[in-house]
Amino acid sequence: MHKIVEGFKKLSLTQQVLLVVFLFVAFFFGFFFLFVTNNIDRTIANQMYDTMASRQESIAEALKDDEDVLESQAARELVGDTLQTNGYIQDGTLYFFDKSDQNSGTKGLYQKMLVDAGGLNKDNPVYEAMYQKSDTVYYYYRLQYVKINSDDVIIVSFMNSDYPQQVRKSLVDSTIDVVILAYFVMFVALMLWVYSIIHPLHQIKAYIEEIKMGKEVELHINREDEIGEVADALVTMKDELKKQETAKEEMIHNISHDLKTPIATIKSYAESIKDGIYPYGTLDKSVDVIIENAQRLEDKVHNLLYLNRVEYLLTSDAEGVVTNMKEVIEQVVLNTKVIRPEIRIEMEIEEVFFDGLLEAWRVVIENIMENAFRYAKSYIKIELHEDNLKISNDGPKMQEDRIEALFRPYEKGEGGRFGLGLSIVAKVCKANKYLVRGFNTDDGVCFEIYRKPKPKPKKKNERRRSRKL
Repeated sequence: MHKIVEGFKKLSLTQQVLLVVFLFVAFFFGFFFLFVTNNIDRTIANQMYDTMASRQESIAEALKDDEDVLESQAARELVGDTLQTNGYIQDGTLYFFDKSDQNSGTKGLYQKMLVDAGGLNKDNPVYEAMYQKSDTVYYYYRLQYVKINSDDVIIVSFMNSDYPQQVRKSLVDSTIDVVILAYFVMFVALMLWVYSIIHPLHQIKAYIEEIKMGKEVELHINREDEIGEVADALVTMKDELKKQETAKEEMIHNISHDLKTPIATIKSYAESIKDGIYPYGTLDKSVDVIIENAQRLEDKVHNLLYLNRVEYLLTSDAEGVVTNMKEVIEQVVLNTKVIRPEIRIEMEIEEVFFDGLLEAWRVVIENIMENAFRYAKSYIKIELHEDNLKISNDGPKMQEDRIEALFRPYEKGEGGRFGLGLSIVAKVCKANKYLVRGFNTDDGVCFEIYRKPKPKPKKKNERRRSRKL
């Protein structure tokens, strides 16, 4: 069974649909010939018996009024021109209402009816059966017991297979024609539907291949179903990747320029000092310029290495590892408050544990605090509670478009500066199944890391009450 499933999965979508249609048609025709044809035969037999029963009831009513009708011309007029042969059995002998019908059956049929008639009485008045003469010839017959004064009479009716076979052939042929037409319409509709699915999938595949080759292409699929959603998502993803690639190239260009400037300054100042020339007036001031540019260079390289380090931390095995966020925050605040000693730091923190590695969360807190120190006017406030961390400051509020792109990598921030800090924050939070957002407050900006609370399970009595409602 497993091999069949795997083989089915290897087929293309068109081949899968054709195979399913073929199996469905094969199943239907098997079902049709095994079940439907038997039902048709049963329906035809019931129709034959009902026809004979109707004629026999008329004869029985006539016999009750006048038993001499058995031998009269009225009997032949009574049975009329029908497809069946009518007669009666009395005292073990078979008689026909119309003498010309004596050879309409076979001797074997007559003998069978005489035997079956022996078992009929007022408690068991009717017997219906079929007599098979050969593979292609058979007879339906019906026997009905009637009491006429003191005599027992068995009314006999039988019919050969010519008419039932014509009816059967007509029903089967008409049923097959209707079914084939219905299947043809269904098959055409199904193939059109499959084409409507496969064609846009081929468009999407071609679009992806063109994108892989670096070509500028467009994808137009006018659908509002899941395929249309996938196409829209691919187009959005392509635009976003292109935007990020452009921003990344611009960032690399700017970083290259930023690295080139301090390197050039350090080199030129060092060469001047070596030649006994002090570009900034004195030796100490000139050396201070070299130190300042070296620090700038170190900071830029540090930021680039930061990203690589957090990528390593996220790929480390942190399953089941938790971090005491209170200790991490206290350590980061102790190390960073010297950046701007005039900024007041307010803390309202509990001993809370977050899922994930300590080093990764330390990087997150450092990045947010660095951003807060950069823009804060007078204070930074840190609030830590169960599954919730807020770091706010009274710096300038962010524009709405800036909030939307806050955690995207390589986004240009205030003053045209490229930063990776907040994108690193978003990566760590996502890897540990936390959410992060930035928003404006009444007097500044706030960054929040949180996890949505899990819904509490209902108590048993609450479940019962909700079902009753």
